[in-house]
Amino acid sequence: MPDRTIDKDELIRQLMADRDRLFRENSRLRVAINTDPESVKQDHKEQLEAKDIIINKTEELLEKKDTRIAQLEKQVAYLKRQLYGGKAERYINPDPDARQLELFEGLPLLPGEKEAAIKAEEEIKVAKEHRIKRMEKEKGAPVRKSLPEELERKFEHVYPEGYNPEEWDLLDEENPLYTEVLMKEPTKFYVLRTYRHKAIRKSDRTIVTADCPVKPIAKSYASASLLADLMIDKYVDHIPFYRQQKQFERLGMKIPLPTILGWFQDVSDLLMPLHFRLWELMKGTDYLQCDETTLPIVRNDKHKTVKGYIWLVRDPMSGRQYFYWDKGSRSGEVVLKLFHGYQGALQTDGYERYELLDEKKGVILLSCWAHARRKFSEALKNDKERAESALEQIQLLYEVERQIKEQELSFEDAVVLRKRLAYPIMVRFEKWLVVEHAKVIKGSPIEKAILYTYKRFNKLSRYHLDGRYNIDNNGIENAVRPLAIGRKNYLFCQNDDTAESTAIIYSFMGCCKASSVDFRSWMIYFLEHVHDYDTDYTMDVAELLPDRLKSAGIL
Repeated sequence: MPDRTIDKDELIRQLMADRDRLFRENSRLRVAINTDPESVKQDHKEQLEAKDIIINKTEELLEKKDTRIAQLEKQVAYLKRQLYGGKAERYINPDPDARQLELFEGLPLLPGEKEAAIKAEEEIKVAKEHRIKRMEKEKGAPVRKSLPEELERKFEHVYPEGYNPEEWDLLDEENPLYTEVLMKEPTKFYVLRTYRHKAIRKSDRTIVTADCPVKPIAKSYASASLLADLMIDKYVDHIPFYRQQKQFERLGMKIPLPTILGWFQDVSDLLMPLHFRLWELMKGTDYLQCDETTLPIVRNDKHKTVKGYIWLVRDPMSGRQYFYWDKGSRSGEVVLKLFHGYQGALQTDGYERYELLDEKKGVILLSCWAHARRKFSEALKNDKERAESALEQIQLLYEVERQIKEQELSFEDAVVLRKRLAYPIMVRFEKWLVVEHAKVIKGSPIEKAILYTYKRFNKLSRYHLDGRYNIDNNGIENAVRPLAIGRKNYLFCQNDDTAESTAIIYSFMGCCKASSVDFRSWMIYFLEHVHDYDTDYTMDVAELLPDRLKSAGIL
């Protein structure tokens, strides 16, 4: 146990010292009050003001921290949805019998608009119920598919243990039981040596030597098949060139990485004239979709990787795709430069730079309902009732599109159906946006969703005027996915030339996919025939496009 004995003398000395200190302080205050009482009051007032300032700053800091915490919590919730939640943006009402549409009652709809909207809604829902029942009836148990018959087959025989043909008789010699497994052999390199023979014509004794086969890349030992596989492994299977080099070494072939990179640049140079021609043909149409996405690039002047933007334009009618790189810029100058001289409809997301084209004569901007739907999905936790009501209305518009697709309607019939069913829903929805915007909190997610949709409503509703127009931009967002997967593997482009070459390769890869043409087969055919157009200027290089070759029966 520690010694707890108290030193009385020390304690007395401390008490006496405290008494003296308090006495001196009291004396000083009395003197100050007698001499200048206002100064004491002023000091006290200043101390209180200083405390108020500190308290106010603390409250401001706490408010900022609370705001930041709320923002971070929102970001964490969004990332959790991206990691673990469902990715489909299609809205499914958890309670089909619940009426979310009471909010639409009492709106200033013109005579007949309310009845038209209700009638269209009922017809859409009846068609949806019939479609769901038919799908449930057609759905059967999954069946494992047999291996393709066109694959080469090798055979082996196994017999019962102890089998001896001299002592045993086979019972199933004509039709034995068998099982099949899929085998794979590793890729291998081989060299094709071409002998060029000389011959002398007996009639005039002229000596003729066989022509040297034209190579895709002059003075190079790379064949069309090797170059095609390099492009496929990089941009279809997303294997960077340095990893491909390691694979080659395992197969016994050492190819320096600078040589591979040089081949890549040479292939993109061969494709460039066709890339320009592709854009000429696409600009000659009157309906395109456009989107942009990030593509990191190394800037030598900054010695670091920066975020660049690559643009994608898609022709919904033919499926052709055109990727465009302009030094990684996302500015309005790129929009004006890219679509200079274009006349027709252009469907985009909500990026404001496209608004520059709305002032151009002959250009019609269309917006994307999927982006509007996404805004209301993000507002579900903020204002569930209003967000669900908006999502239900948008879902009715998509049900009309499913009817069009399921019934395989012509463009003319699609316009008729949209005007009869989709247009009344949009009229009611637009007026709902106006009324509900006055009731929501400014700056809230639901207010942002309403404003986003209302500001673009004229562009959102234009799709119902032409059967060719799509309700959203999802087609082009799906087309850009290979690039999004690829950049996760090769991470960045070394410079602007590499990024431009990447845009060229992705353009024709997308064109092949849209035309259901094998990219490898097309690339080999292109590399073997591109030099046919070097001297004959009467030929159109567009004949080498995947859809043209498929139409001609070549691929």
